[in-house]
Amino acid sequence: MSENESIKVRWVTIDADYSGQRIDNFLLAQLKGVPKSLVYRIVRKGEVRINKKRCKPDYKLQPGDLVRIPPVRVAEANPLPSAKLDQVQALNDQVLYEDDVLMVLNKPSGLAVHGGSGLQFGLIESLRSLRPDAKQLELVHRLDRETSGCILISKRRSALRSLHQQLREKTMNKQYLALVRGHWQPHVKFIAAPLLKNTLKSGERVVRVDAAGKPSETRFRVKQAFSDCTLVEASPITGRTHQIRVHALHAGHPIACDPKYGDQVFDSQLQQQGLNRLFLHAHRLSFEHPQTGKTVTVEAPLDDRLTATLKNLSK
Repeated sequence: MSENESIKVRWVTIDADYSGQRIDNFLLAQLKGVPKSLVYRIVRKGEVRINKKRCKPDYKLQPGDLVRIPPVRVAEANPLPSAKLDQVQALNDQVLYEDDVLMVLNKPSGLAVHGGSGLQFGLIESLRSLRPDAKQLELVHRLDRETSGCILISKRRSALRSLHQQLREKTMNKQYLALVRGHWQPHVKFIAAPLLKNTLKSGERVVRVDAAGKPSETRFRVKQAFSDCTLVEASPITGRTHQIRVHALHAGHPIACDPKYGDQVFDSQLQQQGLNRLFLHAHRLSFEHPQTGKTVTVEAPLDDRLTATLKNLSK
C-alpha cells in the first residue's frame, strides 16, 4: 500500500463471502500491519462506520453492508519467505490432507503459526509462499510454537466461516498426546478450571488457573503408563491459550519438557534420553467438511524424537 493510498478513506461493500465475520477481525485482515489496539481505538471512536452508523467490535457483517475504513498508516508488511528455503519446502512433506477449500498439516515443533514477536515468518507465511495462487489462506485455529501436529488451514472465506462455526459450537474434535510426570489417575477424566492469561512486559504470555479467568474444560484419558510418567490423550472442549499444558499442571502432572510450566527435574531426566522438545502433539482432528458435510478425520504421526522417547520408556 502506497502512502497516498494509506491516507484515504475507503468504502467497502461486504459480499456474501464475508457474511458473519466480526468487524474487528475484518479490519485486522484489511489493515495488515496495524496494531490491534489501534483497530479497536478507531472502532471505539466511531471512525469506522457501517451503513453510516457507529458499530461495536463484535458486530457481525451482513451482505450489502457499507463499511467506512478511516485513513490509517499501514506498516510495510513483512515480505513472504522464499519458497526455496529448506524450512519452507519441508512443509510440502507435512501436508496430511488437502482439497480445494482446506488443508491439514502436521506442524513441526518449533515453528510458530505466524510471524511476529521477532520472528520473520511462520507457518501461514510459509504456506502463502508455497501456494501463491491460493489468495485466501487463513489459519482456522492455532497451535503453540512448541506443539506439533494437526493444524487446519482454510483456502476460502466460506470454508473459514463454516469451520469457525464448528469451533464455536464445539463440534470439531481435537485429540492431543501428552507425556506427563507421574502416574495419572485413570478416574481423573475431566478438568474444568478457569484460565486467566497474563502478558508480561517482555510480551511473553503466561496462563494460570484463576477464578477470574475464562471457563476452560479438557478431557483426559490414560493411553500408556510408564514407571514414572504417563502418556495421556487430551481433548480440549474449550480453546484457551496453553489450556492443556496448564490443566495438566493443575492436575499435578506437568507435561514433559514444557519450558513454561514444566518440572525441571523430570525434564532433565527425559532430556538425558534425547527429548529436546515439549511432548505435546495434536495427533487427531475431526470436523465436518464445509462443502460435503461429511466427517473428515486426519491423524498426524509422531515425529522421530517423540517416537524414540516412547520406545526408550517402554524398555
